[in-house]
Amino acid sequence: MMESFRRNKKGILLMLVSSACVCVGQLFWKISAEKGLLFLMAGFCFYGIGAMLMIFAYRFGKLSVLQPMLSLNYVMGAILAIAVLGESVTLSKCIGILVIVSGVILIAGGDEE
Repeated sequence: MMESFRRNKKGILLMLVSSACVCVGQLFWKISAEKGLLFLMAGFCFYGIGAMLMIFAYRFGKLSVLQPMLSLNYVMGAILAIAVLGESVTLSKCIGILVIVSGVILIAGGDEE
């Protein structure tokens, strides 16, 4: 399992940063509904940076390992919604987050050659 992480480490890290940028961009889009154009434009910038990092990440790992990392967007989106927007978290949301994180760990660690 650790060998898969080592082999794909750079791609995995880039995908995690990509997911964070995309989620921040989407959060800014949500905030822009009340705060205006500056947040909308910042959202596009973060989202664009995230997309470019994602494309770049594919050079450093297997698609079958890196693509599932994008599922972490849902996890990061939920965390940002709770932390920044004050949304509530239910038991089913917590279970869903745990299932996604567990799946990503299993897929990222299961790259065999």
